[in-house]
Amino acid sequence: MPVLAPSAASQSLKRRPPPAPSPRTRNDVLTVGDLSIPVYEQEFWTSRQRQANPLHEVSYRACFKPQLPAYFIERLTHEGDVVYDPFSGRGTTAVEAALHARNVIANDANPLSAILTYPRLELPCVSEIDKRLRSIAFPANASTDLDLSMFFHRKTLYELLGLRHYLARRWREGAEDSIDRWIRMVATNRLTGHSPGFFSVYTLPPNQAVSAENQVKINQKLGQKPEYRDVRALILRKSMQLQGGLSAADRWRLHSAAESARFLVRDASSTPAIASESVQLTVTSPPFLDVVQYARDNWLRCWFNALDAEAISERITMSTTVEEWSDVMAAVFRELYRVTRRGGWVAFEVGEVRGGKIKLEEVVAPLGVDAGFKCVAILINTQQFTKTANIWGVENNRLGTNSNRIVLFRKTR
Repeated sequence: MPVLAPSAASQSLKRRPPPAPSPRTRNDVLTVGDLSIPVYEQEFWTSRQRQANPLHEVSYRACFKPQLPAYFIERLTHEGDVVYDPFSGRGTTAVEAALHARNVIANDANPLSAILTYPRLELPCVSEIDKRLRSIAFPANASTDLDLSMFFHRKTLYELLGLRHYLARRWREGAEDSIDRWIRMVATNRLTGHSPGFFSVYTLPPNQAVSAENQVKINQKLGQKPEYRDVRALILRKSMQLQGGLSAADRWRLHSAAESARFLVRDASSTPAIASESVQLTVTSPPFLDVVQYARDNWLRCWFNALDAEAISERITMSTTVEEWSDVMAAVFRELYRVTRRGGWVAFEVGEVRGGKIKLEEVVAPLGVDAGFKCVAILINTQQFTKTANIWGVENNRLGTNSNRIVLFRKTR
């Protein structure tokens, strides 16, 4: 069942029999209580990794590759269907769904998610972005109580503070438009990183903002100090990179999706703005226990966007035990069952956490069934480890949350 062929708009999913598993697929069965769930393991989508659209290249902790949602969007939906992600993060599912001419609903307790996602659907032209950047006059009175000198050259910080002041004023006056939102998105993504393409001195990858104290130690260890980075030039360069692979058809689909897209900032277990039985496919990856500290990783991004990182952290599910996590996810599945239409699907990505000792698919499968879904299969995508995993000393797929493990559900009644 899981090794599905992509659907065509002219064909019904009900009439289209699923092909047999590939000969390269390793088959197994997971038994959890009274459930016997087929397990398929192979390289389902990462073989096409280099074909991902550059528009996805926005860094965020614990995000999956766009080939993952594309695999299910192409096989389980038609044009115009609603695709949903209740834990949207950087918006991978939303952007990929838009590129496939699907309707988009995205939710995340962190407002940074919409900041990073919606501008990539609105998609202003690079020429408009360039013109706006050159028109911004950085005010001389921009200031901050934070000492950020360990990250930014004095002149770079001056430009960043000016841009922050400009964006805040535009939002406050109700004048913020798609160009401003794009500039905010790119600037948020370029704050800190480990190459000259970022505003900061060399630091951790851009999805992990190190503390000011630890950055001082990094600078001392490497014998480095912040060099000047031209904020306008780097925003324009990144804008050109993000939009460089887009066709005219891509732009049309993104603009069309932006007109009806909905972005919620809610607890995923309570989304009354989503109509019952309206979603054809959910593709999502929830927070995995206490593996990722979202407030710590995003404190500088929150500062730039005048958001309270600690308040946001309190709204994000960061359970310390499997029991706590299960209680939260059980409520999420009940809500997913409500919004999913009959015949619709949920692809729920989980990971091996705590050194592979906890396999969350064994926890998630009964939760979905208890909510009313049928657990169709578990897909384990065999893939190479990531650069971030290497940084933390992960040598293979047995450690960390590096392997994609999808629990696939369907609403059959």
